[in-house]
Amino acid sequence: MIHTRGLSRDFKVKKQVVTAVRGIDLDVEAGQLVAFLGPNGAGKSTTLRMLTTLLPPTSGTAEIAGHDVATDPAAVRARIGYVGQQNGAGENYLVRDELITQGRCYGLHAREAAARADELLDLLDLRPLAKRLPGTLSGGQRRRLDIALGLIHRPDLLFLDEPSTGLDPTSRAEIWRHILLLRETYGTTLFLTTHYLEEADNMAERVVIIDGGRIIADGTAAQLKNDLAGDHITITTGTEREAETAARISGGSADGTTVRLRVANAAGTLPDYLRTLDGAGVKVTSAETARPTLDDVFLTLTGRSLTDDDIPA
Repeated sequence: MIHTRGLSRDFKVKKQVVTAVRGIDLDVEAGQLVAFLGPNGAGKSTTLRMLTTLLPPTSGTAEIAGHDVATDPAAVRARIGYVGQQNGAGENYLVRDELITQGRCYGLHAREAAARADELLDLLDLRPLAKRLPGTLSGGQRRRLDIALGLIHRPDLLFLDEPSTGLDPTSRAEIWRHILLLRETYGTTLFLTTHYLEEADNMAERVVIIDGGRIIADGTAAQLKNDLAGDHITITTGTEREAETAARISGGSADGTTVRLRVANAAGTLPDYLRTLDGAGVKVTSAETARPTLDDVFLTLTGRSLTDDDIPA
């Protein structure tokens, strides 16, 4: 569905060339749900705009569903849906009419557009809202309408740019329920960006992380966490001297009476570690384990958080 080689984009800023995306190679197979992560300024939005034909690449190539974004943008647009961060529906039509109009813009006959609109109204639980204006809907309802607009022409690939940003937890969960239902119903390939790392961790079968315009990690969330971050063990000792001893034994770090270390398998490592500390005369007053997060992966790779607002120049 997505095939890029050396995809790059430069901008001119005050007579200087700024490279936003640096030679991205990316392949996404049909039916995958891929989360595209990175801090603000990392190149996510620029990459997304190139893949959706909204911005021409400076160099490199990108093919979407077998069509080149630069030489055949119309064919690409016919095969993709795009749900941006802003609301896509206007205010002049009722919800159902808005969907029908969108379908007509994609070349569907009137009867076909109406049937498709009704199908999506039912699938996305929008039927009770069919005769309301988009401006009267809640945030979660409007996002479901945006998704319906992006699916009206039955695209092979749907791009979702921050689909749940700004929604309350209940609405976010509802949006994701519908996203997963769409995938199950239509087999649509989904490529999304999100700032909610737990969404990518729990929902996406593949995570791609971009930083400084380059892809720095690509794999399942479990693979990235196991290979690049590892589990965490935190123990508390009776004294600071005991903490220093525990840190030397484990190769971890001591902060006061707290010792932290990273291991491949915390559940399997902790019992032996506690026995070793006991044999060394270290009194452990508490111990806990934790699985790493995707932010831990990014922190290991870059020394920064995925939620940082800006990246270094």
